[in-house]
Amino acid sequence: MKAISYRLFICLLIAVLVLSSKFLLAQPVMETGGQKMPDEWIDKSTGHKIIKLTRREGNNTSFYFHNNPFVGNKMIFYGTDYQNTKNNDSVKQEISNITAGNRQIYSVDLKTLQIERLTNQRLPMNGEIVAPKTNKVYYQIKDSVFATDIGSKKTELVFVFPADFKASITTVNANETLLAGAWSSDAEKEIFRNNPNKSSYFNLIYEAKLPRTLFTVNVKTKELVKLFSDSAWLNHVQFSPTDPELLMFCHEGPWHKVNRIWTINIQSKEVKLMHKRTMDMEIAGHEWISPDGKTIWFDLQQPRSVTFFVAGADIKTGKEIKYSLTRDEWSIHFNTSRDQKLFAGDGGDPGQVARAKDGRWIYLFTPDGDKFVSKKLVNMQHHNYRLEPNVHFSPDGKWVIFRANFEGNTNVYAVEVGP
Repeated sequence: MKAISYRLFICLLIAVLVLSSKFLLAQPVMETGGQKMPDEWIDKSTGHKIIKLTRREGNNTSFYFHNNPFVGNKMIFYGTDYQNTKNNDSVKQEISNITAGNRQIYSVDLKTLQIERLTNQRLPMNGEIVAPKTNKVYYQIKDSVFATDIGSKKTELVFVFPADFKASITTVNANETLLAGAWSSDAEKEIFRNNPNKSSYFNLIYEAKLPRTLFTVNVKTKELVKLFSDSAWLNHVQFSPTDPELLMFCHEGPWHKVNRIWTINIQSKEVKLMHKRTMDMEIAGHEWISPDGKTIWFDLQQPRSVTFFVAGADIKTGKEIKYSLTRDEWSIHFNTSRDQKLFAGDGGDPGQVARAKDGRWIYLFTPDGDKFVSKKLVNMQHHNYRLEPNVHFSPDGKWVIFRANFEGNTNVYAVEVGP
């Protein structure tokens, strides 16, 4: 009897220890934001687990929604370092499209969460271009384009723009042989300098009808090719992730005034409109190409601020599909998983085009017939939407990655999709 009692006691003790350890290791259930958050927690509004990916000092920002940040298990991001600043005012929370002068490029391993610094540049850099096949990240400093190897961290000068063609790179093609972007005139650059806020320059640039030119740069031969020029504001230049000869771009400006989404074949120079507006005040934009390269997805409103869809145009046939969603479900940016079975959105505050009363959420969407069925993943009530969250699906599709400032500074987070 004593032996049985002793074994029973040991079993009960082990059970208590296991349950206690699970309790101690369990993530706290908390309101997201408005305070310093732990590295992991459960959003009390949604029940979904959130982890902080950028566990370093300073402000850390993920890439724009249509720029691929992934190479293998790593995600590339920008981070600022307070130690590189002359005073505390020189690095503030990054909002809108304003960049801090001391940003450097980092990587984070999505499995181990180990962070590595990849660059040590003294001058401000721009560009969110990852080349996963060659394991490089491309960026630009003034008129010079650089590439840093993500593994060795070796940096090379790739290209210097000539004095009569100062332009900016924004994308790399599928076989990673060509960079592309758009050149703008000095007159346009002057408008930007004098009107730094989007609310000021957006209509001014559109109305000016200044020339812009699409171009490519061969990373090996250094050949600069001017593809196409127009008096339209050519912007959002993106290569297809699968077709190395297909480049997408937009006619920027007030969306209700432009037929926005276009493609160009860089060999034949054929330019093609991908979605034509069909009614007054219709808008379509924030376009991205599907992971399989077959579809251009975009935010569609028919008309603006009234009826909301995520639409897709087949690149070869032009045939369109669209999924409806509610005003509160509308998001500044949408994205799709690699298998295109799921979509995500970053929500929006009442000041956005949808005028949503309850739109500050990170959303998961599942297509169901001609509509989206939504699930709320993160409560973003404490996030300042002047910083756009820009959602990405993780390569394995199990997480939605986004940036946010709900702790005060800016960091990159991942929220678990299931269950």
